[in-house]
Amino acid sequence: MTEVTTIGLDLAKTVFQVHGVDASGVVRVRRALRRSRVLAFFAKLPPCLVGMEACATGHYWAREIAKLGHEVRLIAPAYAKAYVRRNKNDAADAEAICEAVSRPSMRFVAIKSETQQAAAGIHRVREMLVKQRTMLINTLRGLMAEYGIVVAERPRLVGELVAILADPADERIPAPLHDGLMALVETLRGLEQRIERIEQQIVGWGRDNATCRHLITIPGYGPILSTAMAAMVIDPAAFTSARHFAASLGLVPRQEGTGGKVKLGPISKRGNGYLRRLLVNGAMSVLCSRRAKEDPWLAKLLETKERKLVACALANKMARIAWAVMMRQEDYRNRRHDQSCPRPERAWRRAHRRQDRCAHACGGGLRPVLTAAARSATAEPGRDGETAR
Repeated sequence: MTEVTTIGLDLAKTVFQVHGVDASGVVRVRRALRRSRVLAFFAKLPPCLVGMEACATGHYWAREIAKLGHEVRLIAPAYAKAYVRRNKNDAADAEAICEAVSRPSMRFVAIKSETQQAAAGIHRVREMLVKQRTMLINTLRGLMAEYGIVVAERPRLVGELVAILADPADERIPAPLHDGLMALVETLRGLEQRIERIEQQIVGWGRDNATCRHLITIPGYGPILSTAMAAMVIDPAAFTSARHFAASLGLVPRQEGTGGKVKLGPISKRGNGYLRRLLVNGAMSVLCSRRAKEDPWLAKLLETKERKLVACALANKMARIAWAVMMRQEDYRNRRHDQSCPRPERAWRRAHRRQDRCAHACGGGLRPVLTAAARSATAEPGRDGETAR
């Protein structure tokens, strides 16, 4: 046990699998642990490298094991799966994790703190409540459509259906079904109130977060997208460039090829689907605004491409801009596309002459705030047509 240098830990609900090797790769420990014995087991070991999959409970166990003096690394499950040799079981998974964590070129997931994990978790709570609200609206709309009562497909127009149910003179809905639909309406009102309270908590957290205040200055970023990006992207420096960050969110074409011929398909849809969906929604809001006509790049794309395809391209660009803003901890500064990218020395001189600027944040909710660090930071040019100062 004292010779163990690397451990692969396969997480589970009750029974955990441990696979440990020494410096030469010889297996020294292979055993199963009950949940209550995990921390006691690692407390007896000397400091070593512990690898785990980045799953729902991975961040909690990473924090607890790191308190015992071990170096903990989280791996995306897809990366560890490539090292499973034959049959899929807990022992094989632990061995694959132990092998993957020792690779020098392996990519790891940043460990979230309790506060960061809570900020990301409240977004999942809101997402679940929004799904339930959509289910209730669809049920209410479908049952009333069976009696010829139809309104346009917009959530805000559901009030027309509620008004019909509340009208005592309207007898198109029979009594047994009418009472059931009124119960759905009451549940829907309760969900609306819960969602509103959660959104207020999200906005309050965003006002106190410096990264969120920088992100919301980007066009297309509202309070939900900016807080989600700040909460779920823990370490933007883990990506070598903005393009790598956009690719991690699945906003780049999927590549398929052989024999030197590469074929590009639709977007890969890898990574965090929640952030990708919010980015595309934010891009659609930009395309519906006046900015789409004033921006030469967007206007040119809209002439030849479909609207949703342009939205994905703009979402990719928004992700790259967000990476630059998070890395530099500065507010977004819009630059016209017909201007050349400024040189660093020129940008440095102009930074002392310019007044503090911040772009209009599409989506409303939070107002962009210029921090003291942003006002005194060094200006560096970005790689894109729109760059952060």
